[in-house]
Amino acid sequence: MDFPIFHLDYFSNPLLIAVIAVIHVIINHSMAVGAMPLIVLLEWLGLRDADADKDELARRLLFVCFIITTTLGALTGVGIWLAASLVNPYAIGSLLRVFFWAWFVEWLVFITEVILIIVYYLTWRSWQGPRKLAHLRLGGALALFSWLTMAIISGILGFMMQSGTWLSNESFWAAFFNPLYLPQLGFRTTLAPLLAGMFMLFLLPFLTAGGSALRTWAVRVISVWSVFWLAWTALTAPTYWLAVPRVMQLNAPAAVASQQYVNWYSTLQWLMLAAVLSILVIAIWGISRPRRFPAWLAVVPFLLAIALTGYFERVREFIRKPWVIEEYLYSNGLRAADYPLYQQEGLLRHASFTTVREITPDNRLEAGREVFRVACTRCHTTSGVNGLKGRLAMLFGDDPWTADEIKAYVSGMHNVLQFMPPFPGSDDEMGALAEYARSLQDTPRRLPGAQSAPLSGQSGGGQ
Repeated sequence: MDFPIFHLDYFSNPLLIAVIAVIHVIINHSMAVGAMPLIVLLEWLGLRDADADKDELARRLLFVCFIITTTLGALTGVGIWLAASLVNPYAIGSLLRVFFWAWFVEWLVFITEVILIIVYYLTWRSWQGPRKLAHLRLGGALALFSWLTMAIISGILGFMMQSGTWLSNESFWAAFFNPLYLPQLGFRTTLAPLLAGMFMLFLLPFLTAGGSALRTWAVRVISVWSVFWLAWTALTAPTYWLAVPRVMQLNAPAAVASQQYVNWYSTLQWLMLAAVLSILVIAIWGISRPRRFPAWLAVVPFLLAIALTGYFERVREFIRKPWVIEEYLYSNGLRAADYPLYQQEGLLRHASFTTVREITPDNRLEAGREVFRVACTRCHTTSGVNGLKGRLAMLFGDDPWTADEIKAYVSGMHNVLQFMPPFPGSDDEMGALAEYARSLQDTPRRLPGAQSAPLSGQSGGGQ
């Protein structure tokens, strides 16, 4: 029977997950978690002022969030599951074993959230007069359930960065209430409404007339909201950062600027600070001169907020390397506890899907390719994004490479690059991998992707 190994050799597996996950986080934080309380506030202000135009603006903003969150937001949420399951099934399997009940509850909360947003939108115009307060309470319940989904997922994300005492007692509660849980939840709880403010400010020119009293009012209210939450985000961000393990903080320069451009780290830090200050200045403009707030200016904080959020997610994912789950599961999908077995008996012998179980003089290149598939392709390609060929060219130049020098580098790479896991296989497998890597200098063809490279294999006993 043929089993395909999912592998995007040019685009890279991590980039696939990153694109899906960043889109989902931006939608979830800005249009669900953060936007719902802001919309409820706008609806309440419309009720207080007996202003139908303000109430209608809140409804239109809800409509945009309703459509995007229940379509693209839902699709990317499922997409994360699909991509993670294909790219690193052992990682998602490990997390499911630890957090089954948390995810089960989160799905119930999510279903409730979807029902609430549908009812909240569809009853907007019919629940008027005496029923308007009930409609506001419905919006409050929606805001709460939107936040609860994030509160549950934050426990899982924090566990991946710092497993706490779980390794010693394997307690669900120790895993969920890990040392990063509250700092990360506090940061995300303040970041989400800030993102919502930027998004709503961006939408105003499309939903209100230029120079109208409604737009002036809305620009001021949303700008005040944004400044308030920006201040809280500035307070919670350092708390979150200081809770991150020191060894992961040391990965920050490479996480922010990439390994190749790590010398740009300070420059990028200043650029990110400038972006935050730009958001603050634009929001203060919206408070002090809302009538003269140009429509084009609303685009700037919206794009800056998206860029900063995307970078935050990149850094959060990268700095925990070489781990998927700290001190438990490496980024290659292999458990740290299994390394002695793999290094003694060989990784291929215990791999789930491979064409090679034993290395012979006749199959060394094929075996090296299989070792690369099993141990390296969760993060690397051959000649695409984060490609092996490019890395070796940076190390050894254009002169002919040798398998010995590549093997010497692989054997100690984790000591030089703290975000690299140790090589998991036997010495013979390391040699085969080095020979395969050396052959890439002579063969420009990339490793076939998942759709073109079915592998005959059988289940192994490694996981």
